[in-house]
Amino acid sequence: MNRPGIFEPDLYFGDMSLDAFAGLGKGGEPWQSFEKASAFVADGNLPQARAILESIALTPGIESRVRIQAWHSLREAGGQPPASVGNDVLGVVVEVGMKEGQDFLAIYADQTAYYYNYSGASVIWLRPDASLDGQINSVLAAARAILPLIGPWKAARRPSPGAGDARLNILSPMGLHFGEGSLRLLDKDRNSRPLLRAATATMAQLTKLPRR
Repeated sequence: MNRPGIFEPDLYFGDMSLDAFAGLGKGGEPWQSFEKASAFVADGNLPQARAILESIALTPGIESRVRIQAWHSLREAGGQPPASVGNDVLGVVVEVGMKEGQDFLAIYADQTAYYYNYSGASVIWLRPDASLDGQINSVLAAARAILPLIGPWKAARRPSPGAGDARLNILSPMGLHFGEGSLRLLDKDRNSRPLLRAATATMAQLTKLPRR
């Protein structure tokens, strides 16, 4: 996916419209397949569109953000992911409201991570080595533990949390799952605390890396 360092939230939640996402590509796969799926949707051939989108989502080694988008587009076209993968944790996005703006951390199952500070600084981790795998895996494991407690959100994604509040977003083939509240209360809750603290520790590791 191009423009990895641009802070456009839709790129990290994987919930863009199919047309908009297909338009990000510059030829080759998976963009050609997204474009074909978009054309089938426009023609009203939803079964064929769903077949293409599921094929994209199940492609081995594909970028997690692309996989998340493919499942989103599949659901938008009236489909559902297979039960065998429905509860996979493909990504975690943590939004923290600050007086000056927000801190934003996105972590994915392909071991990539993106951190955007309220000041405008950012750190992009595209896994040049395995040094952060353990920390990232701790976030994903904490998310897997609480995913069964949170049903997928069916409405439009909510605005960013206000100052002092945070939102813990879990991205799965079934959609967006989240919990939100004040940082203090989330840190006290026995279900959200492990995920919040694992994410905070990962953020601390990322801030030690050179910023963009």
